[in-house]
Amino acid sequence: MSVGLALRSGVAILVFIFQGAIAPGHAQSSSPASPEIVEIERRGRGTTVYFNAWAGDEAINRYIAWAAREINRRYGVTLVHVKVADIAEAVTRILAERAAGRLSEGSVDLLWLNGENFAALRNANLLYGPWVDRVPNARLIDTLGNPTTIRDFTLPTDGYELAWGSARFTLFYDSAAVLDPPRDPKSLLAWIWAHPGRFTYPRPPNFLGTSFIEQLLLLLVPDPGRVQHPVGSDFAAVTRPLWAWLDAAQPAMWRRGRLFPPSGPAQRELLGVGELDWTMAFNPLEGSRAIAQHELPDTVRGTSFSGGALANSHFLAIPANARNPDGAMVVANFLLSAEAQVRKADVSVWGDPTVLDITVLSESDRRLFGEQSAASDQGPGGVLSEPHPSWSAELEREWIARYGVR
Repeated sequence: MSVGLALRSGVAILVFIFQGAIAPGHAQSSSPASPEIVEIERRGRGTTVYFNAWAGDEAINRYIAWAAREINRRYGVTLVHVKVADIAEAVTRILAERAAGRLSEGSVDLLWLNGENFAALRNANLLYGPWVDRVPNARLIDTLGNPTTIRDFTLPTDGYELAWGSARFTLFYDSAAVLDPPRDPKSLLAWIWAHPGRFTYPRPPNFLGTSFIEQLLLLLVPDPGRVQHPVGSDFAAVTRPLWAWLDAAQPAMWRRGRLFPPSGPAQRELLGVGELDWTMAFNPLEGSRAIAQHELPDTVRGTSFSGGALANSHFLAIPANARNPDGAMVVANFLLSAEAQVRKADVSVWGDPTVLDITVLSESDRRLFGEQSAASDQGPGGVLSEPHPSWSAELEREWIARYGVR
């Protein structure tokens, strides 16, 4: 499951013009059909794909519903969005099916994941693949310019995951209330104490809340490179500056740090109604999209810390016991088409940045992306690599022990 700002409105995409030799029924995109994908599409026709994906944002749910209609119309594949509050639910189900001996005919055909969930399934040998090279539109991904598309929280994806969108952690604030946004953890802490009750973050293990504390950790730890490696016996020493910051901020936060929003959308709503001055997202266009859809006031802006912002990609994967891997690859190939990616990036639809290398697209496809210009205020920092996935679980466990029980 990023960051920048601030478009006041999205551009409706009305016409899609694509060039190249396209096989009958194949998704119109900048990557021509291969004999293998044509055969995969043939086997997938008339089947159902159960796509387990986070359902905590209605804009995303509507986008998946649009994709399902297009996929059914073009390929005869029925895409069912299995809505989950946390993708860990699907991971647990896959693990349980393996434990029960269900090595095929599994309940999940495709899932949206990254980070510790990818690591858990990969380490358990429960992912189908490698399959990404069999999907022609994977060749459109900007793997050189965006290495997070082939590394997931430091782990190489090795063809077992297909990057679907890119992300950058961003803080969003109401510029009518925050005149000089903090650029580092120290100044943010000072702002919180100067404006008690106006800042919070989603409750871990919500991925956004975990991302926030990982962002702080990378900026506070003396050696950020340490967290690129598996967690070890030095966990307490490495994380001591993080807990000191959170302890100091807790009494001055929203509800005095005794209550936390359950999710990013829940916190965004609190900003929208004026109860908070801040929200956060792992999407650089989240604020633009929310303004365009009248969920946030047009005084909202985005920023990141001068020390850098967490950046990653989110992925599509197929479980090893999937009932319908062919249908899943048909769906994945469509979702990586220029048409699907440009619609996803439109802030009036979803506002999720593309993973495609725009320079390799046809001229007509490049024009479509060019129409979606975005004015952003991401701060002066660069990007920071995600910690090794083992840190997420330990940080969540320790956070819950310290702050989760009241």
